[in-house]
Amino acid sequence: MTRNTQVWRVNHQRPIRYEVINSPNVFDPHNTDLLYPAVSGSSRRFVVVDANVERFFGEDIRRYFHYHGVKAKIVTFPGGEEHKTIEFYKSLVRELDAFPIHRRDEPIIAIGGGVLTDVVGFVASTYRRSVPHIKVPTTLMGYVDASIGIKTGINFNGRKNRLGSFEPPLRVLLDKTFLKTLPRRHLLNGVAEIIKLAVIKDARLFDLLEAHGAESVEAYFQNESGGVILDRAITGMLEELEPNLFEDDLARKVDFGHTFSYGLETRNETDLLHGEAVLLDIVFSSLLARTRGLLTRADLERLFRLIAALGITLDISSLEPLTLWQSLEERTYHRNGFQRVPLPHGIGGCTFVNDITLTEIQTAHRALAQMTMLNPSAGLTAEKVESAELVAG
Repeated sequence: MTRNTQVWRVNHQRPIRYEVINSPNVFDPHNTDLLYPAVSGSSRRFVVVDANVERFFGEDIRRYFHYHGVKAKIVTFPGGEEHKTIEFYKSLVRELDAFPIHRRDEPIIAIGGGVLTDVVGFVASTYRRSVPHIKVPTTLMGYVDASIGIKTGINFNGRKNRLGSFEPPLRVLLDKTFLKTLPRRHLLNGVAEIIKLAVIKDARLFDLLEAHGAESVEAYFQNESGGVILDRAITGMLEELEPNLFEDDLARKVDFGHTFSYGLETRNETDLLHGEAVLLDIVFSSLLARTRGLLTRADLERLFRLIAALGITLDISSLEPLTLWQSLEERTYHRNGFQRVPLPHGIGGCTFVNDITLTEIQTAHRALAQMTMLNPSAGLTAEKVESAELVAG
């Protein structure tokens, strides 16, 4: 830079404020949480609804907006990771462009699972360079994880979330009655994210899962204990997200379970749900932590007993060492040249490592293969852990 070079520096801070609200019976006409900002007789809402949710609640949604005199364009969106594409993104933008909304006081409303809220959030962030949106998660994965942050995205070129943005919603409305409609597999899919938080940052949440997790799963989290578990999980997630909303710090506890899972999902997109891949990652990462002396044998046994108690059956056949290593390499690019892999340091603690090797992955994989993990409902005995440790050593 020469002495005569003119430099203009622009500094601006955009405040990020949004609410995550427990909103029971969100489509009850007397519940006005969905009518934000305040509506008038000419208000319009562009509403994207998961196709399965539309089957259960479509009439309730239409009745709600009709009751309040709001002209609503209801667009259904097929759920599933295979629809998180640029084609479906463009189809929503075309629908939106044919139903013009005010740029600031007529938010788009997303009602569905994490895939839907990710795609609709990306639409909101890019249409007219950003319009407001409201999220109503209807899956447990969306409830405790996908919907409560500000990340949006779609898959592209065979890569998960390769296109995306950071876009805060106006608000997130949580109605746990939606969880009653979930297939059990999809409920357990969301439970994996709760286990993640418990292992990596919240020992008390782990205790709650041990004491009340099984009954809460059986009750689809409609019981009192289930509500306590959900609220604590959301609190923990927001504690991690709020100071680092734009991921300026790439060493994130909430990335536990999201290092090796990336490759598992990419290669098994139609057979493996996100939470299932995350839980396989949690299992493998916890074994790595054990071989490094970060977890005790009792800690590891507690984790596997919890998985068994919650009724989750693991299939470790997709845990191939080369796939795991390639996933770690990709995540290293994503994390700016460092592995930054969060590993549990005791139940509820975390440490970040940057020196995992392919040999270490292969050794841990052999140890895992020695355990009776294909059917964890039988539990994991101390002898099985000890045997695996001998192989790992």
